[in-house]
Amino acid sequence: MRYNRLGSTGLIVSELCLGAMTFGTDPGMFAAIAGLDQDASTALVKQSLDAGINFIDTANVYTRGQSERFVGGALKDLGVKRSDVVIATKAMGSMGEGPNDAGTSRYHLLHQIDASLERLGTDHVDLYQFHGWDSQTPMEEALRALGDIVRTGRARYIGVSNWAAWQIMKALGISERLGLERFASLQAYYTIAGRDLEREIVPMLQSEGVGLMVWSPLAGGLLSGKYTRGDEGKSEGEGRRAVFDFPVVDTDRAWDVIDALRAMADAKGKTVAQLALGWLLYQPAVSTVIVGAKRADQLADNIGACDVEFTADELKQLDKLSRLPREYPGWMLARQGSYRDEKVSPRRQPT
Repeated sequence: MRYNRLGSTGLIVSELCLGAMTFGTDPGMFAAIAGLDQDASTALVKQSLDAGINFIDTANVYTRGQSERFVGGALKDLGVKRSDVVIATKAMGSMGEGPNDAGTSRYHLLHQIDASLERLGTDHVDLYQFHGWDSQTPMEEALRALGDIVRTGRARYIGVSNWAAWQIMKALGISERLGLERFASLQAYYTIAGRDLEREIVPMLQSEGVGLMVWSPLAGGLLSGKYTRGDEGKSEGEGRRAVFDFPVVDTDRAWDVIDALRAMADAKGKTVAQLALGWLLYQPAVSTVIVGAKRADQLADNIGACDVEFTADELKQLDKLSRLPREYPGWMLARQGSYRDEKVSPRRQPT
């Protein structure tokens, strides 16, 4: 297991993060993904820790709080020292029927952090994240609430999930202007079959020193190796995507990538899923890749991605197959800036 800094912070996290969306048996919007009881959840946490994973990500809305409770129960049952694990959770989604039971308002966040800490059985989380965009709460209010949560010791760092580049930049500007905590990380969808965030988000993250936590790195199972061209989203066996067709993927491009990954996987003695995860670990903007599983063999396969190595030619081939079509203003920026690049001598290379 390798370890990376989370963005520009001093927090060191494993390059794979255990996602706890599968934890919990409560029926609801995550029923198609979840289903693990406490014992099964504890077993996956132990397997992850034994492999060197020190980072666990959950959210208050996962199985209506059960996921957080099972994460806390697993760490307690295993006797894990609090300082040996990095815990991340999220808030924004609906936790009730009332008008203030969702969002990033000060009212909601200050209630939800305390409820999450109670379920997790700890006095603080290491990363507290907005789970999405709230169109009704002023950004200043939301950021001040997160700042107070950090200052009162209930969280160490703050992050965000599923925001656009302009929204994150606006938040970073507000945080600097008001002397508030700044986002350490963005949690976002990114796969070799879905590279949309490379247009605006990845350059922004690298410019501003914000870490990237990747969710759904196998595109909801499409890159698991269980699917072949012509399946039209249906699994050869059991699979999440067969009942929950998400996230959205350009399937024409994805099938070409999957075909190439399958050939490379056969040559390397690896699986398609391992190569898809391994490709993400080669991307410089990525701090950690969130992996979820329901079974020990699935988790073991994901962990095996840490051993995947690509040649420069293989990465070039995969990039050609998966790269996004160029859009304005990207092609114009490259065209106008190229003559300036030519004025700068290339860096010296070792002989």
